[in-house]
Amino acid sequence: MRTSIRGGWVVGHQNGAHTLEQGAEVVYEDGTILYVGPRFDGTVDEVIDAAGMLVAPGFIDTHVHTGHRASHRLIADAGRPDYFGQPFLEISVPKEGKRIEGDVRYLRPDEPGVDDEIDFNAAFTVTEMLRNGITTFVEFGSQLRIQNALARQCEKLGVRGYLGPGYDSGRWVGDEKGRLKRIMNEEEGLKGLQDAIRFIEEKDGSAGGLVRGLLSPREAETTSVDLLKRTRAAADEMNVPIATHAAYSVLEFHDIVREYRMTPIELLDSVGLLRPTLNIGHGNFVSDNLRLNYSGGSDLKLMGDAGVSISHCPINIVRRARSLDSWKKYQDAGVNISLGSDTYPRDTILNMRSASYHGKIMSHNYRHATAGEVFSAATLGGARSVGRDDLGRLQPGACADIILIDLSGGDTLRFGPILDPVKSLVECGVGDDVNTVIVNGVVRMRDRKIPGVDIPAMRRRAQETGEYIWRHWHESDPLGRTAREASPWSFCPACFRDQQLARPEA
Repeated sequence: MRTSIRGGWVVGHQNGAHTLEQGAEVVYEDGTILYVGPRFDGTVDEVIDAAGMLVAPGFIDTHVHTGHRASHRLIADAGRPDYFGQPFLEISVPKEGKRIEGDVRYLRPDEPGVDDEIDFNAAFTVTEMLRNGITTFVEFGSQLRIQNALARQCEKLGVRGYLGPGYDSGRWVGDEKGRLKRIMNEEEGLKGLQDAIRFIEEKDGSAGGLVRGLLSPREAETTSVDLLKRTRAAADEMNVPIATHAAYSVLEFHDIVREYRMTPIELLDSVGLLRPTLNIGHGNFVSDNLRLNYSGGSDLKLMGDAGVSISHCPINIVRRARSLDSWKKYQDAGVNISLGSDTYPRDTILNMRSASYHGKIMSHNYRHATAGEVFSAATLGGARSVGRDDLGRLQPGACADIILIDLSGGDTLRFGPILDPVKSLVECGVGDDVNTVIVNGVVRMRDRKIPGVDIPAMRRRAQETGEYIWRHWHESDPLGRTAREASPWSFCPACFRDQQLARPEA
């Protein structure tokens, strides 16, 4: 069936860059875009009215960790100073011999309801992204059973996913004094790589091509050199992208420099992993970052020369008091910047705004990290990171992954008068403004409704699970803290209990 989208602003694509035209038309047939321009001369079977909307390529989220992320709520305005702002150490490192109760990553295979809980977390993740206009995502290293659940949800909801179970040579735990301790297990890491290879062989290209495989050695410092080399060889053989966390943590940077006398980026280069389809999670602690007080190397040049990508997760890391040292420096070096949500919210529009504002602040230049640049990072940058020239753009021959964004702001005055809809979107928009989502030529959300999905019910269930995790937090916390000790209330909930309200005299 041939469909036309008419009447709105259109973000088209010509000569390697986005274009912007008011009142243009987009025509697609089956899963492919046929035409983008002022007026289509041919016949169509259906017309979608886009008046008052921005017609854009679907967003690409290049850094996703599955689940409702209840544990991450414990580090808002809080955390251990000795972790230097690294989120996963706060919420994913249990006391040695313990597990985080209720967290889907730690559920035992034989526990009652485990499969249902895994499916729910996968559904929550994919639904949230679809609701916010994300049509393609990269999952960063969850376990095999979660990847299988994500593949099922990609097929059910019609979203593109780059999936592959994560693996490493050892994990962090907290010792008897609450200090970090790494438990090495190279055999388990090699098994994890084999599991990932089998998963890719089975799932790559499934769900009508929506599911694609990738290799994800979880972190540079927890993956041995041998395992990194084996990852490179497997990626070369299967022609799949790679995603790993590197140059993402103060502790990781110094651990690798101390152990290998190389930076994390130099380590990846030494094993041949720097390449256009390497997605470096965060990549903000590089040798060029003056705050590290490191006087050797030029990581940005290495990254730029190799054409690697970073998945910049601006909201997730600014919560931990950090950002890219300079958006402009990365851009000038030739590093491909893509955008990710990491944990929550999975809202690309909010992440574009955060990336733009903090990019300006970090370089002290309001002409840097422009609305156009962050929009391109959320679309073209993501496509480049997974080696696709048919995603992230509206042009003939590209995949019909299209979103319609309501520029009215609903019953609010949030947008005000609109001169440039991309600038207005980045400055004033939110994910709720996405009205319609089309993936591979199929309408997956219309008028903000996803068929067969009960969002209020999902929200209630996530709250119940979160409260269970928080009640049991002290059992696995390396310092034995309760959830409220780890994350104090913004305002004291008991401050009025012993006070009488003052009343005016009669």
